[in-house]
Amino acid sequence: MSAPQLTKTLTPLMLWGLGVGYVISGMYFGWNLGLAEGGTLGLAIATFFVVIMYVTFTFSYTELACAIPKAGGAFEYAKRGLGPKLGFLGGMAQNIEFIFAPPAIASAIGAYLNLLYPSIDTIYFAIAAYFIFTAINILGVKLAATFELIITVLAVLELLIFSGVTLPHFEFSNLERNAFPNGIPGIFASIPFAIWFFLAIEGVANVAEETKNPSKSILLGFGSSISTLVILCVLTFVSAVGVGGWETVVYLPSSTVPSDSPLPLALGQVVSEGNILYKLLIGIGLLGLVASFHGIILVAGRSTFEFGREGYAPKFLSKIHPKFKTPISALLVNMVIGIIALFTGKTAEIITIACFGALVLYIISMLSLFALRKKEPNLNRPFSVPFYPLFPLIALVIATISLLAMTYYNLHLATIFTVIMLGTYTYFLFNFRKKRT
Repeated sequence: MSAPQLTKTLTPLMLWGLGVGYVISGMYFGWNLGLAEGGTLGLAIATFFVVIMYVTFTFSYTELACAIPKAGGAFEYAKRGLGPKLGFLGGMAQNIEFIFAPPAIASAIGAYLNLLYPSIDTIYFAIAAYFIFTAINILGVKLAATFELIITVLAVLELLIFSGVTLPHFEFSNLERNAFPNGIPGIFASIPFAIWFFLAIEGVANVAEETKNPSKSILLGFGSSISTLVILCVLTFVSAVGVGGWETVVYLPSSTVPSDSPLPLALGQVVSEGNILYKLLIGIGLLGLVASFHGIILVAGRSTFEFGREGYAPKFLSKIHPKFKTPISALLVNMVIGIIALFTGKTAEIITIACFGALVLYIISMLSLFALRKKEPNLNRPFSVPFYPLFPLIALVIATISLLAMTYYNLHLATIFTVIMLGTYTYFLFNFRKKRT
C-alpha cells in the first residue's frame, strides 16, 4: 500500500501569500510585549540581529527546501543529514512552533473582536476561529492558499495605511523616551518578541510537496516573502512607537496590563475611536491575524501529517481526507491542542514556547545543511545558499545565542519546552527500538 500523497497546486504567488501570511500577525501584535522588556532601543537591537538571522537562515533553508521538497520540512532535512534521532528532535521542535503559535494568534483575534463586541468574551471568538479555519484547511489546499493570498494582500495594505496615517505624527523624541529601561539584559529578554516579527516564515518549505515546480517556486516564495516582511517590520515598529512612545503601545490607558492590540493603541494617539480609520484598522487589521492563524494551521497540519506518515507519531495522523486530499487527522488534533493552550490565557508565554521550538528548529536545520553538504556533495541542489558557509554559520550562531538567552530569562518555560521534547523523544525511542526488533 502506497503512502498517502499530497497534490501539487501551489504557485509562486501563492507561496508569497503563504510566506507573508504565516508571519504578518507578528506586525499586528506580540512584538509590543518586547518593549516592556527592552524598551525601544532594546527591542530594536534585538530585532536588528534577528533580521540578520532570518535573512541568512532563509537563504540557507531555501537550499534544503529545493533539494528535498517534502511536507516534513526541517524533519526531513535533519533525518537525512543527521539521522533519525536528531531528525525526530528537529521535527518535534517544528511541531511545537507551529502548534503553539496559533493559540497566541487566536487570543489576539479575540482581543481585536472584543474591541468591537465588548460584551462577548475573547475566548469564544478564539475558539470559533479555530473551528472555522481548520474547516477551511480541510476543504482543500488550493482553496486555503487562495484565501490566504487575498487576506494577506489586504493585511499588507492595511499596514501601509496605518503607517501613512501615523507617520505624519512621528516624533523622534518618542523613540528616545525611556528607550533603554533595562539596559543590556533588556535586549536579551526581548529576543522572543523580536523573533515573533518573523516566526514561521520557514513554513513555506512545508508546502513544497504541494508546489508546482518547487525548485524555482520555493526560491521565489522565500525571497519575496522575507523582503516584504523586513520592510513591513521596520515600517510598523517606527510608525507605531513614534507617535507616543513605547508605553502607549504596550499598556492600555490607566493600566499596567499588556495589550494584545498595539496598533489600535497607536492609532488612538492620532484619531478618535469613532474615526473611520480606527474602525478600518480593527476590521482589516483583523485579517492580518487571520492570515497568520489560518496559514500556520495549514503548515502545522503538513508537519504533523509527515510525522505520522513516517511513523514517528501515531499513524492515524497521516490520514488524508478521501475527497479533499488534505491531512484531516493532523489538522483536528492540532486544533484540540491549540484550544487547550488557549485556556491558559498566557499569550506571552505561548509565544515564548513557540519561539523555543523555532530556534531549536533553526539550529538543527543549519547543522543538517552542513551535514548534507559533506555527506551528499552530489545531491541535486537547484539553489545553493550564497556565501557558503558564512550565511548558515551566521544563522546558526545567532540562533544559538538567542536560545541560550531565552533559556536564561525564561527558565520555567524552557523547562516546560524541554519536558515536552524529552517526553516525546522517549516515546519515539521506544517505538524506534520496537521497529528494529
